[in-house]
Amino acid sequence: MGLFDMIRGELIDIIEWLDDSRDTIAWRFPRHDNEIKMGAKLIVREGQLAVFVNEGRIADVFAPGTYTLATQNLPVLSTLKGWKYGFDSPFKAEVYFFSTRQFTDLKWGTQNPIIVRDPEFGAVRLRAFGGYSLRVIDPPLLLRELVGTDPQFRTEEVAEHLRQRIVGQLGPALANAGVPMLDLAANQHAIGERLAQALSAELAPIGVTIPRFVIENISLPPEVEAALDKRSQMGIVGNLDQYARFQAANAMEQAAQNPGGGMGEGMGLGMGMAMGQQMAAAFGAAQQPQQPVQQPTAPAGPPPLPPQQQWYIAVNGQQQGPFDLAGLQAQAGSGALTPATLVWRTGMAQWTPAQQVPELAPLLSQTPPPLPPQ
Repeated sequence: MGLFDMIRGELIDIIEWLDDSRDTIAWRFPRHDNEIKMGAKLIVREGQLAVFVNEGRIADVFAPGTYTLATQNLPVLSTLKGWKYGFDSPFKAEVYFFSTRQFTDLKWGTQNPIIVRDPEFGAVRLRAFGGYSLRVIDPPLLLRELVGTDPQFRTEEVAEHLRQRIVGQLGPALANAGVPMLDLAANQHAIGERLAQALSAELAPIGVTIPRFVIENISLPPEVEAALDKRSQMGIVGNLDQYARFQAANAMEQAAQNPGGGMGEGMGLGMGMAMGQQMAAAFGAAQQPQQPVQQPTAPAGPPPLPPQQQWYIAVNGQQQGPFDLAGLQAQAGSGALTPATLVWRTGMAQWTPAQQVPELAPLLSQTPPPLPPQ
């Protein structure tokens, strides 16, 4: 500080704080040798409180307004009076400004999952994150407990301390809420309000409060979320027996639409229509009320023969069929069906060489081996 500034500082003092930041909680007014002169003007604006510290002790707290300060440091004479101390006045005074507005958009999150007991799923691990607001309500307490002699006390200096306290309160709040895991999203607002009250009571001894606490999200481990997705899919599918029949009908319809001989197309279409009729009958029967079970009566004649499996074969890259076992035997006799021929029937996942299908072994044993090379 230059000589002119020192002399000017001895003659006039206007003490004020124009905050150009958004994260400063407390700020100490800078003065040469911390000298505050008698008659200095103190301007405290809305959203601020000023704490006057005289000779190392808190002397007063000033609300918004303009004040005239009177200290033991006299203008001009204070320096002359302190000549025997090496021109350093022993009468010191300081002014700390505190912002009383809400500091918003402060973030919190759980570094490690919180284990809670759920009435439906048992012990589950939860992670959560969100935001909160901070406000100073007792500047002298905050000055004694946290600020000290820090010339500029910012939110980042207290953020980790607050996060630890938040996480410490979050576990008991979730455990004591008595809300099932699947209903937490509907109760996040109420839980956040209870946490704001609990945190404000815990932070009152250091002079701050939490007016707003928001839980943005509560999440589960990825493997638990995947299991819940499977459970939701099963709930949407409903009756698994009807779903399996529906899938079988779709498979038959796709097989009927594959290119092949005219007869194969006609038979495939007929089978698809028949299967559709069976499915409609099955769904209709499922919707009808169940009738009393009647005792079976003896049949008048022998029962109908069971339907034979319908087979398809691939010959020269073309689909042929369907064939029953007798038709396959004829194809084997003509040489169209060999052990390497691809075959398929309903229920098989894909086309398979005939020699890998146990049911066709008797037919292939009658097939002569290939001619030896000439």
